[in-house]
Amino acid sequence: MILARQSTTQILLAEIRNAFHRSFVRSMTGFQFNEVDGDLFSAPKTHSLAHCVGADLAMGAGIAVKFKEIYGKVDELEAQKARAGELALLKDDERYIYYLVTKSQSWALPTYETLQSSLEKMRDHMAKNDVHKLAIPRIGCGIDGLQWDKVKAIINDVFQREDVEITAYNFVPPQETQ
Repeated sequence: MILARQSTTQILLAEIRNAFHRSFVRSMTGFQFNEVDGDLFSAPKTHSLAHCVGADLAMGAGIAVKFKEIYGKVDELEAQKARAGELALLKDDERYIYYLVTKSQSWALPTYETLQSSLEKMRDHMAKNDVHKLAIPRIGCGIDGLQWDKVKAIINDVFQREDVEITAYNFVPPQETQ
């Protein structure tokens, strides 16, 4: 009887310890979100990059123009046939370049739902491919018009239990000297 109580207590303690680790320790030690002023393309090569695009992959305005200029391979992206709420990607040496497809056409506006869906797909790819560092602009908030506070909340919700460091770059144009 005493032996049975002892093993039941040990099992219960192990279950409590595991639940505590899942709920608190893992979420406290993994996810980090930082915001910095600067140029996204100055992010260390150890960081994968992500930005938002339309499913047509026109990339004719905003930061998408720079992504198209630097990484090209639009035909490779088009072959992935990603739709709104999905993800297209390129491999650049040791990092990934993520194209969050948040709208059907480049001239359209994204929704918070398509942004979240694209982020979830990126999170899953990152987990499967051991990606732990990501640099982003203020995704969806420039030309696309989403509110940064809401976008940050979605990012936190999607990645809060992951072992990921995300750095959001707030582009500050260089000051002209007179």
